[in-house]
Amino acid sequence: MHKIQATLYSLLKSHDLGKMSLRHIAKLVGVENRPQTVKYHLAQLQKAGLIQYNQEEGVIRPTNRGFNTLTEKSVFYSLPIVGSANCGPATIFAEDRVQGYLKVSSKMLPRKKSELFILVADGSSMNLAEVSQGKTIEDGDFVVIDSSYRNPKNGDIVVAVIDGMATIKRYTENKRYGQIVLEAESTEKFMPIFVHEGDDFSISGKVVDVIKRYNSN
Repeated sequence: MHKIQATLYSLLKSHDLGKMSLRHIAKLVGVENRPQTVKYHLAQLQKAGLIQYNQEEGVIRPTNRGFNTLTEKSVFYSLPIVGSANCGPATIFAEDRVQGYLKVSSKMLPRKKSELFILVADGSSMNLAEVSQGKTIEDGDFVVIDSSYRNPKNGDIVVAVIDGMATIKRYTENKRYGQIVLEAESTEKFMPIFVHEGDDFSISGKVVDVIKRYNSN
């Protein structure tokens, strides 16, 4: 997200921007005397489905998370892309910040959408793991994560964060030995990751779908 857009979105939590002139808002976000810049970034937030914006009616307010209705028959969600997760060893830092948005038809998503976010798969260690409708997780794919799912069951594909590093793996817990195993499913050979209950370890969510990256080549 652009810096100005992030500032505008943050201001909506404490200010009624709809009652302000674009010139006044420009001053608040640090681009004084550049109202057209504010207008442009408000329009971008609206396109992303993050705000409702109608300058004539004085409406600038956040929408429900990621919700954007384009027509009566066409409903899209703008899901936040919050970084990358390695599909190999846990070597990609799990940055908790929005890097962009992926606009997706609601028909392609699970029924519950408010807790979804996107990670970009980095690596090939899950390229044999079927998530839904035979789709596997390949390098560069958009992986849809349900962040409300923090208590995985054996066999779930999860986003695990180990010492601040994120990885996508198949989850297995051996309660007898207090041990968690994160396993790859790949055409290549990857060693499993063994995690103790006392390690700096958490689950960021469960993989619920994969949106395949289009390759024109």
